[in-house]
Amino acid sequence: MTTATVPHPPTYPVHLDADTDPHASRWLWLVKWLLALPHFIVLAFLWIAFTVLSIVAFFAILFTGRYPRAIFDFNVGVLRWSWRVAYYTYGALATDRYPPFTLNEVDDYPTHLQIDYPDHLSRGLVLVKWWLLAIPHYLVVALLVGGGTWVATSNDQWQYVRYSGLVSILVLIAAVILAFTGNYPRPLYDLLLGLNRWVLRVAAYVGLMTDQYPPFRLDMGPHEPDHAIVMTSRSGPPSGSGAVPGAVPGAGQIPQQAWAPQPPGPAPGAGGPAPAPRSGWTPGRVIAVVLGSVLGLSGLGGLAGSAALLIADQGLRDGGFVSVPTQVVSSRGYAVVLGDVRVETAGADSALPERFFGDVRMRVTPTGSSAPVFAGIARESDVAAYLGGVGRTLSGSGSQRDVDVPGGEPAVPPETLDIWAAQSSGQGVQDALWTPQDGRWSAVVMNADGSRGVNADVQFGAELPWLGAAGFAVLVMSLLLLAGGVALIAVGVARASSRSH
Repeated sequence: MTTATVPHPPTYPVHLDADTDPHASRWLWLVKWLLALPHFIVLAFLWIAFTVLSIVAFFAILFTGRYPRAIFDFNVGVLRWSWRVAYYTYGALATDRYPPFTLNEVDDYPTHLQIDYPDHLSRGLVLVKWWLLAIPHYLVVALLVGGGTWVATSNDQWQYVRYSGLVSILVLIAAVILAFTGNYPRPLYDLLLGLNRWVLRVAAYVGLMTDQYPPFRLDMGPHEPDHAIVMTSRSGPPSGSGAVPGAVPGAGQIPQQAWAPQPPGPAPGAGGPAPAPRSGWTPGRVIAVVLGSVLGLSGLGGLAGSAALLIADQGLRDGGFVSVPTQVVSSRGYAVVLGDVRVETAGADSALPERFFGDVRMRVTPTGSSAPVFAGIARESDVAAYLGGVGRTLSGSGSQRDVDVPGGEPAVPPETLDIWAAQSSGQGVQDALWTPQDGRWSAVVMNADGSRGVNADVQFGAELPWLGAAGFAVLVMSLLLLAGGVALIAVGVARASSRSH
């Protein structure tokens, strides 16, 4: 086995290399989204682990100035896997060869991604480079790969709008040209690789893998300018390699060579190039780290949920009730009807609603008037019979607007009826306490004498007797999930580290 090296000046530590010419069929791109679905599923979990391990690396760099090598190899592998899938699908659409399921480099695959391992990283830069310093590049990347944003609509609502990036547009153009001509235009291919190279450089920078700021330049084409390519001879060309993917234009090609990047090390003639460290990331260790990341994030989410439950139970109760925000209601008619509430046990114990909610409190505070106010809860059918033909307002919630229903005055004041499951009337704040039962129910706010013009603040609350116990149970379960996740990540990284040197 012989080795030849193309000398070069220092370049950016993120190296993307690809075949000189793309090889893609006319119509396979129509179904690549389906063919690549297994990769998309796997990558979704790998990126969860990437995020968790990046947080671990953040603190390691902050305290030691070093990126743990095993975590570095894993995260580079996730970027490499993602790039191979993008190259196969709709990030470049430049090959029909199915991407391998591995974090490692595959010599004869038509594209490669390598990131130089940094011996030392700045402890100060790690605090700002991934968000503040990278803002200009975030703006560029948003234009390149697309995204989405929230916009205000004419009806005072916010709507999320997605937009396509330049890469998606150029890939669509390439797909159409492929379909009609069978050829992939080389200038378009070069441009797409340059755009993806920019995105991957930014990804490595914000992933804390380098302190060198990404250049604002478009290095187009399958090979980077002055990229160090170390070619290792084999008995024959790699299957399906076609043109030599590692060759530098103008530098000459070495026959029967395969792309084999080498890390920084002794120069040839001074002991030979340093061998690449063996990757310790076996499938079992990758699964352990991914599973640990999912469990850890679930545990953190559970801790947040348990904190919310315990805070609500201990700090947000008002007279024993946990309340929702106050709703302002008004009507130029004679009553305000607040939505229909359906309580169903679906054949379960009829006491289940009471055990779940406890008592429900409807608190009504009159505004703009000193007249006595009435608050009541009754079955929907009884409310409809009482207020049928009465001028009233059906109160909306959320994005729904109030609906005014024309009509006359009620036949009798509300407090004279016996339809109410809960009621309260009088001057000032009124609390109507209701024990939930099966059925459809409506809440009503009126003036106690049934007169026109209703204005009040309404707030509902429930005892929720299980809140504290649930918060404690979620806390214990979340701590167990978090501990299990940390243990799996620690074991996976430790064992991978033992094989990476």
